Amino acid sequence: MPGVAGRSGRRRTINEINMVPFIDVMLVLLIIFMVSAPLITTGVVDLPSVGKSKQQPDRVLQVIVKQDGSLQLKQDKAEAQDVTLARIAERVLQAQAGNTNTPVVIQADRQVKYEAVVDVMDRLQRAGVARVGLAVRQGKAP
Repeated sequence: MPGVAGRSGRRRTINEINMVPFIDVMLVLLIIFMVSAPLITTGVVDLPSVGKSKQQPDRVLQVIVKQDGSLQLKQDKAEAQDVTLARIAERVLQAQAGNTNTPVVIQADRQVKYEAVVDVMDRLQRAGVARVGLAVRQGKAP
């Protein structure tokens, strides 16, 4: 009789754990994971890319955020005019002259805090400016 030891006439149970079924289950799980791991497809992240549009808009408004946080508004080929953050939305709406299809591009230096760019974008979107974008530079950054 396994599991029972007999000494001096008394029977006593032996406390042992049988490891064979545990090892069998672990080996089966290992084989299942080894076979199924190559079959799992990895997630693909589609990052946005910067491309050139087929047709350039006739009129573009540029909001320039300088390194010191000051703002300028530039219309087409005209010279940039200084403007405050509080009045940027009002000035952009005036420059659009009722044409909400006119795109507004925010251009900022690399050293400008991200918060300053987001503040400008937020104010423009709250004022109802529909097409707000960020200017990007083609090629590698130095």
